[in-house]
Amino acid sequence: MEFVPASRTSVSDHVFAQLRDAILAGEYRPDDSLPSERDLAAGFAVNRHAVREALRRLQQLGLVRVAQGGATKVLDWREHAGLDLAMAAGVQDLLPVEHLVRDVLEMRACLGADAARLCARRGREADKAAVAAAVEAYAAEAPDLERMGAANIVLWRAILLGSGNTAYLLAFNSLVGGALAVGRVPAAHRTAELLDVAGHRRLGEYIAAGDAAAAEVQAATLLNAPAAAV
Repeated sequence: MEFVPASRTSVSDHVFAQLRDAILAGEYRPDDSLPSERDLAAGFAVNRHAVREALRRLQQLGLVRVAQGGATKVLDWREHAGLDLAMAAGVQDLLPVEHLVRDVLEMRACLGADAARLCARRGREADKAAVAAAVEAYAAEAPDLERMGAANIVLWRAILLGSGNTAYLLAFNSLVGGALAVGRVPAAHRTAELLDVAGHRRLGEYIAAGDAAAAEVQAATLLNAPAAAV
């Protein structure tokens, strides 16, 4: 491919983004070798330090494997990449996945429903009290959707903490850290989810009562509608 010389503002970001996009677009396929650091530096008109930093970030995303003193091999993202790839800005239009937004929202719904179940079943009293307080703090922000959205994230983080599942918590952090998680949900469905104060209160009550089955169903009811709408 022909590289576009980098601006001087963020040369490493520029190199990283172009190489990432070229890999996801299939210009470099799994097991292909990227050009050498020297050739990349010349093509982008940057120093080799910027290229090295870009390659390190690509490796962290699971897109390449950098061999000491050898070639940089392209990896198959389906085998090596994690959730951070889907959450990266702009990537959703490059990944060859037809329903990525739907897929992320379905994951969000499954994760939230099971976290609610676990929180009700094994959360400590302090965890359940934190959920109850978060529900009321979220409800108090109505009808300001922006403030309700922020409080809603605090509520779900309390549920995730109460679930005791660290893997779920880390996945949740990735989801809320990326605009893809809710950025393309049809506005009416996101609004309906946030304005369902009664539904969130029922969820909090089920968790407080230790009713794991009801908490799971209620969480799924709240979270599945946006996924079905995409």
